[in-house]
Amino acid sequence: WAYLSGFSEGAARVDCSVSSLQGMAFSLEERLQLGIHGLLPPCFLSQDVQVLRFLRNYELKKDDLDRYVFLMGLQDRNEKLFYRVLTSDIERFMPIVYTPTVGLACQQYGLTFRRPRGLFITIHDRSHISTLLQSWPEKDIRAVVVTDGERILGLGDLGCYGMGIPVGKLALYTACGGMPPQQCLPVMLDVGTDNEELLKDPLYIGLRHKRIRGQAYDELLDEFMKAITDRYGVNCLIQFEDFANINAFRLLSKYRNKYLTFNDDIQGTAAVAVAGLLAALRITKSKMCNHTIVFQGAGEAAMGIAELIIMAMEKEGLPREQCIKKIWMVDSKGLIVKGRDHLTHEKERFAHEHAQMKKLEDVVKELKPTAIIGVAAITGAFTEKIIKAMASFNERPIIFALSNPTSKAECTAEQCYTLTEGRGIFASGSPFDLVTLPDGRKFYPGQGNNAYVFPGVGLGVTACAMRHIPAYIFLITAEVIESLLLFSSRESFFSPASRTHTSLSTWLACCLIHQSCTYPVYSDQSVMLSNKC
Repeated sequence: WAYLSGFSEGAARVDCSVSSLQGMAFSLEERLQLGIHGLLPPCFLSQDVQVLRFLRNYELKKDDLDRYVFLMGLQDRNEKLFYRVLTSDIERFMPIVYTPTVGLACQQYGLTFRRPRGLFITIHDRSHISTLLQSWPEKDIRAVVVTDGERILGLGDLGCYGMGIPVGKLALYTACGGMPPQQCLPVMLDVGTDNEELLKDPLYIGLRHKRIRGQAYDELLDEFMKAITDRYGVNCLIQFEDFANINAFRLLSKYRNKYLTFNDDIQGTAAVAVAGLLAALRITKSKMCNHTIVFQGAGEAAMGIAELIIMAMEKEGLPREQCIKKIWMVDSKGLIVKGRDHLTHEKERFAHEHAQMKKLEDVVKELKPTAIIGVAAITGAFTEKIIKAMASFNERPIIFALSNPTSKAECTAEQCYTLTEGRGIFASGSPFDLVTLPDGRKFYPGQGNNAYVFPGVGLGVTACAMRHIPAYIFLITAEVIESLLLFSSRESFFSPASRTHTSLSTWLACCLIHQSCTYPVYSDQSVMLSNKC
């Protein structure tokens, strides 16, 4: 929340949010009303000229972190111009405000910190969260993105530095989904950090103690969820972001039927990954139930994708028990099989009768899957031998390296296309550049980016006043995304059209609204009608 500085002694002090600041675009009448006439140069610059000035300065920045700081600084100074710039070339700026650069920005958050954005709630604020929410100036909040910073992308526990993720996500709620920025609230739940480097970092902005867990943590979450809905209503969306596995699954299970909430790492990742698999079916001319899939990783993303794959297979008529048998997972201890010690409840569902195997390479050669999906943030996990093995027993091997940021990808697009001689069907979590093979063929790597999911889902469920988000919504989401992908079986797997980034989110929201109107059991019809859904 900002004030216009430099008012003359007699001028009325005008309380003015960042969203209303527009620099030299203020007209003479506005300058006089605000008491800032004479405090700005006399020229009136259109937003087009302001964009031009920004872009010329942006191009002078030496690296992506500098570009991030410069771009987010614009959000602090002139939010209208920020979104004008962002939407002018979303494909260019998304990798800066979102993955992969936002990961580096979070790691350097203490160094690049300029001013707070969002609400910081600590474990010591229990019993006072409602009061804290009253400090936030906006009264009409429709979407909250909340994190506790324990599992930021594939980078681990970044504590309070993880605030960059909710800020970046909500910027895309506006840029891609069209949700007014003043209706979006980023929240950091600071319960401490187990990252020793951060605890010793003099620039660290969060609580300087180990993470508090157990009953106190649960009480904080319960109070937070209730306080949000008490202040902003039961139709306020609460998106969980980058919580560790130990909390992500149980919190989703605990709150999904009580609040309007979803976990993007579990459900958003699942939707975009299954959209990619559905697109791959066009190439292989097969059904989902005909595929065998091996996951490198057995955490939030893997479980979410697996459950949605099962739902897609069930839709094709395969019994659930048979669906589960087609999905295998490899974690840090090897292949998940029956009889293995210390399996979590989530992992037990995908434990099959099989000999224990430690290495992913051995698992791939033994099971001969049609698809491998990497979601464990292990750089280079898909080795040359694994990729070549996939190509040896599949005409069109499906290879998804979905870990973020780019530095954590299981393989590069170039490795996939080169080692499979162009037959690989590739998608990644973060962007890769065009790949040209020695024979001249060009491949445009597909990006399985959650940004194709959460802006449209957020817009849709809030517009139609859903009370809860049923699991099938994310299968519908996957099908909608798949239907809008540009597709070429020769040159690439799928290539999202840049011109449809905003229209994709809008169309997805419309499809979810239509679903809600057709099957209104999950929606508040009176609110939906008032929104003119």
